[in-house]
Amino acid sequence: MSNSFGKIVATAALAGALGGGIAYGGISYFNNNGTSLVSTNNSNGTAKVSNTKVNVSTQAETAFENNKNAVVSVINMQKAQSQDGSLASIFGGGNSSSNSKDSDELETASEGSGVIYKKSGNDAYIVTNNHVVSGSSAIEVILSNGKKVSAKVVGKDSVTDLAVLKMDASQVKQVATFGNSDAIKVAEPVIAIGSPLGSDYATSVTQGIISAKKREVPQTNSNNQQIGNATVIQTDTAINPGNSGGPLVNMAGQVIGINSMKLANDSSGTSVEGMGFAIPSNEVVTIINQLIQNGKVVRPALGISYVDLANISADQQKSVLKLPSSVTQGVVVMKAGATSPAGRAGIKKYDVITKLGDKKITTQNSLRDLLYEHQIGDRVSVTYYHQGKEKTTTVKLTKQASETTTASNSSAGE
Repeated sequence: MSNSFGKIVATAALAGALGGGIAYGGISYFNNNGTSLVSTNNSNGTAKVSNTKVNVSTQAETAFENNKNAVVSVINMQKAQSQDGSLASIFGGGNSSSNSKDSDELETASEGSGVIYKKSGNDAYIVTNNHVVSGSSAIEVILSNGKKVSAKVVGKDSVTDLAVLKMDASQVKQVATFGNSDAIKVAEPVIAIGSPLGSDYATSVTQGIISAKKREVPQTNSNNQQIGNATVIQTDTAINPGNSGGPLVNMAGQVIGINSMKLANDSSGTSVEGMGFAIPSNEVVTIINQLIQNGKVVRPALGISYVDLANISADQQKSVLKLPSSVTQGVVVMKAGATSPAGRAGIKKYDVITKLGDKKITTQNSLRDLLYEHQIGDRVSVTYYHQGKEKTTTVKLTKQASETTTASNSSAGE
């Protein structure tokens, strides 16, 4: 550190010495010839604005123009509460003398972004994040021209953090198109459009590059419990609170991701910059089409509740599960109904699942991720240990009935 500082100081001192020597020599030379350096006429110091016009047309500008009117601000409206509640005191609503009761008045609870991707008849459809509209009593959308309109939730999915809204199409002048997120390249330039910090900064655009095509990041539920991993696009494009739900756009003007989150601090509390994440467009299209058709996403299920083997003590792994010492990864079945897909295939309580198909189960989160790679009705082989003996069975996956996760165990469609 000291050497680096010394080098900076030395460089600055050198520049200063050279500058002083040149100035001194110049003054001496002109003074010796009787020439005055100071003029009494100040007209030459008048500033002017150049008439030269700069005509810059970039791919980023074109990509922005192709999407700016399709990007909206999404306002999550919730019922106001009394001063004893949280919303009224934060947002200035309610009467100080009122009791702690909900009001029929709606207040802005949060703001995010969204992108209009389809017009059909009198309706226009918007994709945004589930967390942008979660808990809302009503949704308002602010268009790029500042006009505010109401919208309704068509469907939402907490697993992928996506939601679809519907609004009146009469005011919509532009819709976005989706590109192929599998075709993107690392270091490819992209822009993000949205409302960072809310609608006061609506239609803000930032530029960066693709940092990674498929990055695995932990995914948590509303209770901050990890429920799996999300495969996302990593970008250094500036993404801030309020950008959630807005588009990540390539230079062809195609939406290749929906901005969802950013990494602000690592596990040690170190501040992090330039690490934002977007849901890939190929996954977005798959999910929103299901939301339009069904109002929800239907996923396959094993019909079990389970815990990570790592949460079981070594003594219990040996005495209760009777596992060989070579088995160190997998999930422990805590419940498997006799009529569930797993139960019908012979899997019972305290069995340890180590493989789904030909892929190993490393954690309880990886089981969910592998399960969701299959379709309802698929037959998949399951490798598991029962009373210390390895077995393999075939399970026919059925429709998931629940997506709940508790602090102690996870549910794979019980």
